[in-house]
Amino acid sequence: MSAPAKPSGEPITSKGQLIESLASGCRPPEDWRIGTEHEKFCYTNDDLRPLPYEGPRGIKAVLEGLAGLGWERVMEGDNVIALHDYCGAAISLEPGGQLELSGGLMENVHQTANELTHHLAQVKHVARLLDIGFLGVGFQPKWGRADTPWMPKGRYAVMRRYMPEVGGKGIDMMLRTCTVQVNLDFASEADMVKKLRVSLALQPIATALFASSPFIDGKPSGLLSARGDVWTDTDPHRTGALAFAFEDGMSFERYVDWMLDVPMYFVYRDGKYIDVAGQSFRDFLDGKLPGYPGELPSLGDWSDHLTTAFPDVRLKKFLEMRGADGGPWRRLCALPALWTGLLYDAVALDGAWELVKGWTTEQREALRADVPARGLAATVAGRSVRDVARDVLDLAVGGLKRRARLNDSGRDESMYLDPLESIVRTGKTSAEEMLEAYHGRWQGSVDPIFKEYAY
Repeated sequence: MSAPAKPSGEPITSKGQLIESLASGCRPPEDWRIGTEHEKFCYTNDDLRPLPYEGPRGIKAVLEGLAGLGWERVMEGDNVIALHDYCGAAISLEPGGQLELSGGLMENVHQTANELTHHLAQVKHVARLLDIGFLGVGFQPKWGRADTPWMPKGRYAVMRRYMPEVGGKGIDMMLRTCTVQVNLDFASEADMVKKLRVSLALQPIATALFASSPFIDGKPSGLLSARGDVWTDTDPHRTGALAFAFEDGMSFERYVDWMLDVPMYFVYRDGKYIDVAGQSFRDFLDGKLPGYPGELPSLGDWSDHLTTAFPDVRLKKFLEMRGADGGPWRRLCALPALWTGLLYDAVALDGAWELVKGWTTEQREALRADVPARGLAATVAGRSVRDVARDVLDLAVGGLKRRARLNDSGRDESMYLDPLESIVRTGKTSAEEMLEAYHGRWQGSVDPIFKEYAY
């Protein structure tokens, strides 16, 4: 969502270019990679407040501290809004100052774990210097919208104005949520369709397994994943489980057609964001965009537009798994391990499809709506999510073992699924552990979460 805009590129003269752009992501299995992203809340240690952008302990100071460790600055006007390195990784800002690592493209989850370890070591080094902390949960547990500073990025000003027009919780999504996601490849259009369907159907299972956001405004919310619940009321035109993906004829073109009907947010020109929120990319293709009349889009504009849709699984030149709450290091590694095991092994992928292919649209939608509150106790097609999750983990473990990517100790990638195996075995998610602590040793306060779940 927060990548710098790309205003340039080849002019778009036909819809075929948009289809070809997505199809260009197809690559042979030997070239498949794993790209892991995660967000974290930043806060001051003395009063646990979110960081502003400016100031001696602000987000800008965090970015400057990381730049001193070798990262290159990305500017928007006079503001540092992101960092990048020469290995393909980037650090960017979400609207409420959440710090996001978009990792490089890795061949296996062991490399992902090493990347995360190195990144968190750098982040903690800067944190010690500034007397701040970083929290790994799915929803800001203590502070409300009014307490959260906005980051000075042009696209966020557009979204801030538009979000309340189309949903009740879009501002919460922007300011108060954190996620971990993994980006994975496909070999062909048919492979993309199968992986998209499997991952869309199973995304609520990931939401349940990774649930770590039971608090809103300092109190239990009645939810296990407040972050998951936010996505049920953000913007129906650009979110959801993409029921059309399960229809006959699903293709790159069908996704392009959907994206052409997803309302735009902005056009980026000459360093400025032109607010065209709610207007049509189809009109833009015809040079009839009301907010920018007579102008035609480039492939850079299309790339920007793709980032403004937020379905449970997003298609670009790869697939983005978007269903999980943020969490500590072990769960940050578990998420790419889960989806790599399911989608990068043919036997596991076939097994996962057999698991979900009989689910109806109504069952998938009901599951998506129920999981934020009920977690592993939710049901689908007569089975509990906990039982389905057990089957899913068995498939993922098998897939990772068949991949046989070993670390220096001779262990395969299934080692990173241990935290999820524990959750299924006990039936207790991280959110439920937090609620037990809140009603027990935390004595009705969420403040201890900032130490116990800090990086």
